[in-house]
Amino acid sequence: MNLMNIFKKIIINPFSVLIIFLFFSTSVFSQDDLFQILDEESEKSKTELLPKRMIFTQRILWGEKGLMRKIKWSPLNIEQREKELRIRRKMLKAHQAIGFVTLAGFIAQGIIGVQLYNGNYSNYKFHKTVGHLTSISYFTGASLSLFSPPPLINKKIKGFSSAKAHKYLATVHFSSMVMTNIFSNSNRKLHKLSAYTAFGSYAAAILVFKF
Repeated sequence: MNLMNIFKKIIINPFSVLIIFLFFSTSVFSQDDLFQILDEESEKSKTELLPKRMIFTQRILWGEKGLMRKIKWSPLNIEQREKELRIRRKMLKAHQAIGFVTLAGFIAQGIIGVQLYNGNYSNYKFHKTVGHLTSISYFTGASLSLFSPPPLINKKIKGFSSAKAHKYLATVHFSSMVMTNIFSNSNRKLHKLSAYTAFGSYAAAILVFKF
């Protein structure tokens, strides 16, 4: 029996045709499944480069679909994440340094503010200048923390910790600082109350990390 006859029998036999069809279709689908698995593993490896928990400001910039990824300024890969962690470290160090400058501004504002409330308006312009500088310093430091790249892991810590206390106090002094600026010219009592709340919670936020 020559090869031509064998080939004709295979073609004519419906069962053989079905087997051949199933073989090729299975091979194609197996390749598709393999590529899908590889894609899923690739996506999983990308996701693992980022923590599951991020604050919304970090997610907007540094999330998997964040602005930095979309504009290709910082693609999501191991090498780039290492660079981001170095950037994060520098930003948080600057955040701490600016924090002490801001605290000094708060103290100066408190001293001058007491004089103003006691009727001594000779330092009013200086009070306004220091107030503006303190606000700039405060919101610059806050931005460095809020928009820094996320860490590799951001585990949820059970119980109370200095990090949690710092975050809770940050919410208080950030809100108070916004209110201080809003009421600076419209309501002296609320301005004073907001300023003292901002100073107290800000100082406490620094202390919980130092002690």
